[in-house]
Amino acid sequence: MWQKVGNWAAVALVGGFSLLWTGVVLFAVEPSPDWVRVTQVAFGVLLAGWAAHKTSSMLRRTA
Repeated sequence: MWQKVGNWAAVALVGGFSLLWTGVVLFAVEPSPDWVRVTQVAFGVLLAGWAAHKTSSMLRRTA
């Protein structure tokens, strides 16, 4: 039971962090070069994709 709660909490934290990371990179960090911003946004998208994939696999396992 606690392992499931921990898994959901970890996925929620990674998903929230990815959105926060992408928002900060896009709106708060202006003076960085474009290639750095693109790389950091790609990292945020990677984290969000991982969280979405993990969520779908966890939902499929319970159904």
